[in-house]
Amino acid sequence: MEQVEENKEKNQEDIIVGKHVYGNLYGMDESLLENEEFLRNTMIEAAKIANATLVEVKSWSFPGKKGGVSVIILVTESHLALHTWKEYNYATLDIYTCGEHTKPDVAFEHVVNALKPKRVVKHKTLRLSSLDETRSF
Repeated sequence: MEQVEENKEKNQEDIIVGKHVYGNLYGMDESLLENEEFLRNTMIEAAKIANATLVEVKSWSFPGKKGGVSVIILVTESHLALHTWKEYNYATLDIYTCGEHTKPDVAFEHVVNALKPKRVVKHKTLRLSSLDETRSF
């Protein structure tokens, strides 16, 4: 019972907020989807635009018919990830940040603008440490 009372006394600054923006991008230029350097630089810029603190950047290029590129960025506030499939002209984009100061939505749009997909399916959700359904971004 004491634990419940203790949690009720937390103020708004104590709530951990994670902002998660993720989606599918369709109909892009195949040459962009296999350009590891371009994708890596685009994602690094997205992390900066998100106001996130870069910790480490990793990228891999996968050859072959169903090849593509994966870029994973670890930030102090969480992560950014991009995976491409050149055969399908398709990519998945995942930007998850913690902290009120971060802007994953703006970072997501930066990547979309760089890749110029014909269609985007975008999802947004908050990750909260309490059931505060009044919060949004």
